Amino acid sequence: MAKDEVMESGGAGEFAAKDYTDPPPAPLVDAAELGSWSLYRAVIAEFIATLLFLYITVATVIGYKHQTDSAVGGADAACGGVGVLGIAWAFGGMIFILVYCTAGISGGHINPAVTFGLFLARKVSLVRAILYIVAQCLGAICGVGLVKAFQSSYYNRYQGGANMLASGYSKGTGLAAEIIGTFVLVYTVFSATDPKRNARDSHVPVLAPLPIGFAVFMVHLATIPITGTGINPARSIGAAVIYNNEKAWHNHWIFWVGPFVGAAIAAFYHQYILRAGAIKALGSFRSNA
Repeated sequence: MAKDEVMESGGAGEFAAKDYTDPPPAPLVDAAELGSWSLYRAVIAEFIATLLFLYITVATVIGYKHQTDSAVGGADAACGGVGVLGIAWAFGGMIFILVYCTAGISGGHINPAVTFGLFLARKVSLVRAILYIVAQCLGAICGVGLVKAFQSSYYNRYQGGANMLASGYSKGTGLAAEIIGTFVLVYTVFSATDPKRNARDSHVPVLAPLPIGFAVFMVHLATIPITGTGINPARSIGAAVIYNNEKAWHNHWIFWVGPFVGAAIAAFYHQYILRAGAIKALGSFRSNA
């Protein structure tokens, strides 16, 4: 058996050959991608997916606030609307749908933090990562713009669905909520798309969007009361740009720093702890020494 073949321990002290293949790391800069239609098709898919994501979810937030507005619906208005649970379902459900639809085209990132984490893990090149993030942010701005166009009478009244740090919470608490929430999401993305799992559980590729959507759903339940739940810089900047109010921009950095830090931690944890990337690299270095 070849020296460099990766081995894994089996039962009763036996060793079996690796039954999966890790894709080669993406180049840091791949200029050849710029001449490939598949790259631009993927960028368009990210733009449209993020546009649809922001349109549905922000419209849900605005609709909920209108339905529970006591000045409109009276004293019993607080009992109406879809509630926080419904908002969380809107975000999680749309991610499930859109990841399912676009995974085979662009990977279904729909989130700059996810793209950043996958870039750090060498799953996408720098060129693709930059174009994805730009497309996601522009798609988010257009999606929220549609909400404002269709619900102009309610949009500004209910703060445009923008992410804001809730009163009573410190900046540190808001930042920690965004870091942990994004870690949960990006860690789930890595786990659901792990080639090792896909090789051993044939049903996993079909079901991959489901745990990702559930991760978004659960994080929203936990962090809506704190920050309104960002965990997606495109979602945050899209609402902030269209609402364009001082409240939306105050502490806006939390919704960029938090998700990027959480994504970086998740990438490191999955690649270098769970998948033992550092140990494999050291072993390869020693074998070539």
